[in-house]
Amino acid sequence: MTDITGWIEHRRGDRELLGWMNPESDGFVVIDLLGRRVSGVIDWLAAEETLEAMGIGYLAEPFEMLLPDGHWLRVRIVEVSPRAIRVKKDDWGDMTAPQVDYTLPFPMPDRLRPFSAR
Repeated sequence: MTDITGWIEHRRGDRELLGWMNPESDGFVVIDLLGRRVSGVIDWLAAEETLEAMGIGYLAEPFEMLLPDGHWLRVRIVEVSPRAIRVKKDDWGDMTAPQVDYTLPFPMPDRLRPFSAR
């Protein structure tokens, strides 16, 4: 589990968490909700602006997860927290499809990546 003790939360006006600013050197590194570093060392204002511009829409995009058999499975993010990332097999909104969930560690591991149509 990643220690986020020193990370500074940044929330938008409605109090929704957008990510964190991790103090480093003479500035801050922006960390998204999946625990990814999305900037180099930048100043406070630039860090806030980066998080505001990113928003949280990327969480609704499709991702893919590498299965133990070496195949990639298209998934959707269900929940994120500094404790874990939960994804489910993408069922394209089919309410009758069986739910297939996976729990991954935080920060986002290499076996989870944004979906790229090949």
